[in-house]
Amino acid sequence: MTTAVRRYLVILLALGAFALVLPAQAQPGEPGRHIVVFQDWFAAEAAQGALVRAFGGDVIRSLPIINGAAASLPPGIARQLARRGEVLRVDVDATVRALGKPATPPGQDKKKPEQPPQEMPWGVDRIDAEWAWPESRGAGVMVAVIDTGIDADHPDLADNIAGGVNFVSKNWRKPANSSNWDDDEGHGTHVAGIIAALDNTIGVVGVAPEASLYAVKVLDRTGSGYVSDIVAALEWSVANGMDVATMSLGTDVDVESLQDACDIAASAGMLLVAAAGNDKTDVDYPAAYDSVIAVAATDAADALYYWSSPGPEVEVAAPGVSINSTYKGGGYALLTGTSMAAPHVTGTLALLIAVGTSLDPCAGADDLLSAGPDIYTGCGLVDAGESVTSIADYGDDLP
Repeated sequence: MTTAVRRYLVILLALGAFALVLPAQAQPGEPGRHIVVFQDWFAAEAAQGALVRAFGGDVIRSLPIINGAAASLPPGIARQLARRGEVLRVDVDATVRALGKPATPPGQDKKKPEQPPQEMPWGVDRIDAEWAWPESRGAGVMVAVIDTGIDADHPDLADNIAGGVNFVSKNWRKPANSSNWDDDEGHGTHVAGIIAALDNTIGVVGVAPEASLYAVKVLDRTGSGYVSDIVAALEWSVANGMDVATMSLGTDVDVESLQDACDIAASAGMLLVAAAGNDKTDVDYPAAYDSVIAVAATDAADALYYWSSPGPEVEVAAPGVSINSTYKGGGYALLTGTSMAAPHVTGTLALLIAVGTSLDPCAGADDLLSAGPDIYTGCGLVDAGESVTSIADYGDDLP
């Protein structure tokens, strides 16, 4: 019996079984978003969708990377569905948020702003990225910016933007326009500039100014989104051969589906970087997962900023206070947050990938608090220059 025939029989048997399902008893209230994860043997999308609908739900998006689906379920139905033999578990589709905020209000001028002369942002300078550039500028490295999108026309980014995809939809009943990945919030454009703003004559320059950027839009114009969209973004990133994915976003809800997706993506060879969080308490997810590099934020004095979330999951620190970078509408803005710290590490990894050296952001990192790792800054402040060149002391000027 061929695989196609077996799959067809599974669908027929499953559809027949659903006819025996008693009507689900929903409770009063609005439907909620969940992630339904199915048993390995129950992998046919048609059968999965039929099961969800048999319980009064609607499929928002299939999530093959975890053999699941994002679904809208009536109140009280998640527990009933979770008891089905075909279902492994039902997770809450928690909301996620961008982890950066304006240090100074971005300009509101709708006209394309004049481009200022290029400067090196203090964060790029502090991690000595320019010392790596004679050997590596990140050329050929594919970076997924899983965020609010990227300003497609920004003159300091456009030549490095290689493509993108959108998972955000105003109405979950209508599929997202996958090509609409332009940034309508600004956060993702700022992150992208820290990683790979062009080394030209205008604006700013990024850590890896020749890396290829991919806008993977999962957060809306308010900087909010859902775990299921992050899962879909990771699947897309793996399928499209991304080398590294940066996630300057987080949630305080530990969703097993998100951990599974991160683990699978890492196992496929993709490096994952995420912001540790800005709430001064526990490290946010996905940064808290072992398969993700969690990044804390420091200021210009190399001090841990007071809101940067500590925890044993923190692996490394990077500049994250009053960072100047590209912004939507062709402009620039100062933003603050672990959102700004994470892309400094992502850019460093792009430099390392391009030269094929050890992909360890802690290589050459500068201890900040004490010798060895700590829960506040991990292994210390990332050092892009030393990571690439193995030169520990650069002096004052480039050679």
